[in-house]
Amino acid sequence: MVPTVEWKDGAVRLLDQSRLPMHVEFIDCRDYRAVAQAIRDLKVRGAPAIGVTAAMGVALGAQAVTSTQYRDFATQVGEICDHVATSRPTAVNLFWAIGRMKQKLVALSAKSVAEIKAELITESQTILEEDIALCKAMGQHGAALIQSGQTVLTHCNAGALATAGYGTALGVIRAAWEQGKRIQVIADETRPVLQGARLTAWELMQDRIPVTLITDNMAGALMRQGKIHLCVVGADRIAANGDVANKIGTYSVAVLARAHNIPFYVAAPYSTIDLKTQSGADIPIEERNPLEVTAIHGSHPVAPPGVAVFNPAFDVTPAELITGIITERGVFKPGELAAHFRS
Repeated sequence: MVPTVEWKDGAVRLLDQSRLPMHVEFIDCRDYRAVAQAIRDLKVRGAPAIGVTAAMGVALGAQAVTSTQYRDFATQVGEICDHVATSRPTAVNLFWAIGRMKQKLVALSAKSVAEIKAELITESQTILEEDIALCKAMGQHGAALIQSGQTVLTHCNAGALATAGYGTALGVIRAAWEQGKRIQVIADETRPVLQGARLTAWELMQDRIPVTLITDNMAGALMRQGKIHLCVVGADRIAANGDVANKIGTYSVAVLARAHNIPFYVAAPYSTIDLKTQSGADIPIEERNPLEVTAIHGSHPVAPPGVAVFNPAFDVTPAELITGIITERGVFKPGELAAHFRS
């Protein structure tokens, strides 16, 4: 896979996911405002990838601060952090990564500003490398849940494109495939931005993993016919009680899975688990531009002008509908997360 995000030649280079699958293009962000705008505009998306990108955005912004006095430098970097944090509200990895960069800044207070700038870049690279390792560990734990010959349904894109590499939900699928299991994948198209159609289908085809694309309203019929054996999705935020916020439509898939006695799994790293948020009711849900619903890619109208639109980007799946949450530490019941990830 091509890199989703990387530090290259003093810039944050992003694979422009708004152009996939027809065009593979990159954006070189040379200031932190451009990084924040790229997150806001879905040039990069997926909770872990947003976190890595945010960390790099903070490191990038720090390079342009001219003050050589730590106090003033730290104040300006704090303002950069605050700006990047405004880019999207739901994916907790964004705030986790910014918080980690702030902690690093404090820990480096005895060093020179030049040294701090270099170490902030290093820290952002460490976050990237850790994300890939966590995804691979998740993949190994999750692959054990999939049997050869089974068909897995996934919703939205939780693959290498949504992370620093390898993927969460697709990392589980990718690991099972690498183990030689003959599996099939069904990808929901994921209206309104079509991450399943544009990104998941493309990514799996790149790896030659068999994938079939369906519209979002077909899943129930296929479950009833016995053509889906389990579901694996990603997450943008997991509350302390195990409720999961993920791309809009995930809740519907979970309800259908429960109705048909099909296991429903969520794959996510520790950075997606938000123990400060008690339940899904407390998770902020981003609402996006109505044009995403009324037009395909903003340029092909599919609804009458002036129609009222409600466009939440995420929904919340209650913990009781989730069979297990796949993490880098193993697979847990939703109610077990707080005990295992408290520290």
